[in-house]
Amino acid sequence: MLDEATKPTDPRVDLARNRTNMADFRTQLALDRTTLAWIRTTLTMASFGFGIVAFFRSIRQPSPSEETPKLQQGAIHFGTALILLGIAATVLAGLSHWFTLRRLLRGESPVLTQWPLSITVAMLCAVIGLLGLWALFAR
Repeated sequence: MLDEATKPTDPRVDLARNRTNMADFRTQLALDRTTLAWIRTTLTMASFGFGIVAFFRSIRQPSPSEETPKLQQGAIHFGTALILLGIAATVLAGLSHWFTLRRLLRGESPVLTQWPLSITVAMLCAVIGLLGLWALFAR
């Protein structure tokens, strides 16, 4: 009987182990790309909110109507909501990345959720938009 030191090794075992390590590496890189895309999206959202707030705080109408202050305040509230949503989404993207990376490092599969971050942020954007429209047209 052959002992472990003299047993011929199958080269396919090393190739399979190498492929698994590379697959783990590619998965981690994909996770990093996704998180960076979220950061770009949330920074854009917050920047747009800052732009809206700054613009509507700076304009002065020569002869404002009764509607002008209401519209300006509505726009400022909408911009502020975008800033807050951008900050919250950035924090959630970071936490999601951290928890998923921890699972991968432990050799576990990532968890698929019923409400992923993309759907959650999209729904919150829709709610903010609808509330903004309602505030503008409700009397």
